[in-house]
Amino acid sequence: MGALGQDVKARMSDFTRRCKEVGLSATHQRTVIYRVLVESRDHPSPEVVYERVSREIPEISRATVYKNIHTFIDAGLLREVSELHQTNRLDANLERHHHLICTRCRKVVDYDDDQLDGVRATHTEPDGFQVTEYRVEIRGLCSACRA
Repeated sequence: MGALGQDVKARMSDFTRRCKEVGLSATHQRTVIYRVLVESRDHPSPEVVYERVSREIPEISRATVYKNIHTFIDAGLLREVSELHQTNRLDANLERHHHLICTRCRKVVDYDDDQLDGVRATHTEPDGFQVTEYRVEIRGLCSACRA
């Protein structure tokens, strides 16, 4: 099993454990939806997740996929990437990381940088705003769009 396969297996094991912790059943449908997200390196939109899941579970409804995506987000099992996109993009990688975003095609790529991980707000938060987390988005053109 390659590194990607081991990563997927570890995240799926973590998914099952975390479902129990938050009181969610790890049903077959939820497991397939989450696995599709974990296997996706392209930060898919909910519509793309539905398309991929329906290849494996043809009878699943769009509403079921969307409802479970929202359930995963609410339970802290999934997060949305860049609410500034026209459609939500999803990320099952909950480890600290940042993103490269192509401003032309909207491709989103994980970006790890230890120096960015150490960045902290050094000024007082305005109007009592409390920082709970931060993510860096680096915008530019991917290699395909540059060509």
